[in-house]
Amino acid sequence: MSIHTKIVDDLVANDISFVTTVPCKQLAGVIDEIEARPEIYHIPSNKEDEGMGLCAGAFMGGKRPAIIMQNTAIGVTINTLATLTQFYRMPLPMLISYRGELREPVACQVEMAVHTKALLAQLNIPTYHFHRESDANELDAILKYTFMCNKPVAILTDASFWGGYGDQ
Repeated sequence: MSIHTKIVDDLVANDISFVTTVPCKQLAGVIDEIEARPEIYHIPSNKEDEGMGLCAGAFMGGKRPAIIMQNTAIGVTINTLATLTQFYRMPLPMLISYRGELREPVACQVEMAVHTKALLAQLNIPTYHFHRESDANELDAILKYTFMCNKPVAILTDASFWGGYGDQ
């Protein structure tokens, strides 16, 4: 089973029926798998904060949502995370490609990587960092946790989790 299939199987097993995504090369396989699943309503977003708004609407309509995005846009989501997602105790799994670590080929990605974990920590958002495919074995428990405690949860997936930047 591919890692993309495993991730989406865990989403489905946890009754996540609404997913919004922002394009990302590292997450493309998961996005393709979501698009192929009839049990998930998929709406692509232009921006991460827009996607969180869509997730809030889906949640208020009785769906379990998730967002798939890059860490480079965490900064634009801060207000939405604090004043919408957290204030209204909305569970929101965030599968996030963590760009900007060792061997990152795009220099501007590095700067946000320096701040991502600190921003999530400042917001008291539980954060899990996947480095190896085997780390995805924790995803089911993480999803159960976010819906049990009504909190957003960040799952950071770095380049090594996805097989590197193509230079490894």
